[in-house]
Amino acid sequence: MNTPDYHDPAECEPTTKGASPLLLFVVNDPAFFLSHRERLGAAARAGGYRVEVACPSEGDTASEIVARGYAHHPLQLTRWGSNPISELAALWELVVLFRRIRPCIVHLVGIKAMLYGGLVARLTRVPAALFAVSGLGYVFLSRGVVASARRWLVRQLYRLAFGHRNSRVVFQNEGDLATFVAFGMVRPDRSDIVPGNGIDLEHFAPTTEPEGRPLVVLPARMLWDKGVQEFVDAAALLRTQGSMARFVLVGDAAAGNPSAVPERLLHAWTEAGTIEWWGRCADMSRVFGEANVVCLPSYREGMPQVLIEAAACGRATVTTDVSGCRDAIVPNVTGLLVPRGEVEPLARAIKRLLDDAAERARLGAAGRRHVETRLAPSVVIPAMLNIYGKLLGSHSNPMEYG
Repeated sequence: MNTPDYHDPAECEPTTKGASPLLLFVVNDPAFFLSHRERLGAAARAGGYRVEVACPSEGDTASEIVARGYAHHPLQLTRWGSNPISELAALWELVVLFRRIRPCIVHLVGIKAMLYGGLVARLTRVPAALFAVSGLGYVFLSRGVVASARRWLVRQLYRLAFGHRNSRVVFQNEGDLATFVAFGMVRPDRSDIVPGNGIDLEHFAPTTEPEGRPLVVLPARMLWDKGVQEFVDAAALLRTQGSMARFVLVGDAAAGNPSAVPERLLHAWTEAGTIEWWGRCADMSRVFGEANVVCLPSYREGMPQVLIEAAACGRATVTTDVSGCRDAIVPNVTGLLVPRGEVEPLARAIKRLLDDAAERARLGAAGRRHVETRLAPSVVIPAMLNIYGKLLGSHSNPMEYG
C-alpha cells in the first residue's frame, strides 16, 4: 500500500471533537448483523458511539436495521460473486463511503467485508479497524488444485488487509487463531479471542421438552460442510434400527455458496421421508423448544451460535470434535462430541440421547449454566467494547454492560 495508514485515534475521541466516535459495521449479510451483531451495536450506541451499518439491501432486513435506529448504507458487496467488474465496483463503493462518512472504527464482518474493508481502511486512512473472524470458511475447507491457488491468494489478501497499523483481529476460538498465525496472516499480538456474540438469554430460555414423537434438529445453512449428508445418513441408519424420531433440517438453502446442498436434493430427501426440511425459521427459540436433541455435525466453525442458543434453551447437543464446535460445549457435561464426517458414531450419539431422557435433562441444564457463566452477553459484549476502547486509545470500556 503506497498510502500510509492514518493512525491518530485520539482525533476520534469525543472529548477532542465534541462528538461521539463513529463506529461503522461493514457486513456482507444484513440478516447476520441482526442475528449476531445487533446486540453489540446497541450496547456500543448506549455507550456513546454513533453506530451505522453498511451492508447489501436484501429483503426486509435493511428496513429492519433502520427500524432499530441505525443509519444504513447500501452496498453491492456480495457473499459469493466473483465477477471482476462487480468486485472492483464493491471496492470503489467502500472507498467512497469511507471517505464520505469518515468512520473512527470499522468493524468488518465476513470474509469479503474483512478483505475489501481492510484494504480500503488502509487506503482511506481510517483510524482503526476491527476484523471479526467467525470461522475459516469454504476457502480453507475445500480441496484441490484450484482451491489451493484460491487459498494462496486469499492468504495474501488477508496479510494486506490485516496490515492496518491500528487494528485488532478477533477470533472465536484458539484453533482458528493458530491457523491464521501458522499461515502468517496475522500477528498474535494484534489478536484477541472472544467466544461468540452474546445471545438474548431471556428469549432463549429453558423450556420443558415436548411429549410425543422425538424431534432431532440440525439448525444451519444447508451446506455440505455443516454435516448435512452425515445427518441425513444417520437419520436413515436409525430408521433401519426402528427409531421413530423425526429428523429435521432447519436453515436456508444457501444458493450461490460453493458448498450448498442442491435444493432439489433437500426436497427429494423430504419426499422420501428420510428427513424434513423446514427452511429458514425466524424464531429459533421456538424450534429449540420443540426439539429433544440438537445436532451440528459441522466440519469446522468459529463459535456456532446455534449450539449456544440450544444450550441456553436447555437442550442436549451433539456436535463434532473440531475447532469451534468443541469450544461451544463441555464434552459429556453439556453435550456429546463425535468424529467429523463419520455417520455411525453420530447415529450412536443421537440414539444415546433419544433413549435417555434423564441424560438429556442433565446435559441441557448444564448447558444453560455454561452459557450463563461463559458465553452470556455480560461476558462477551464488554470484551468487545474494551477492544473498541483500546483502538481509540482508551483501555477502559466506554460503558458498563451487565
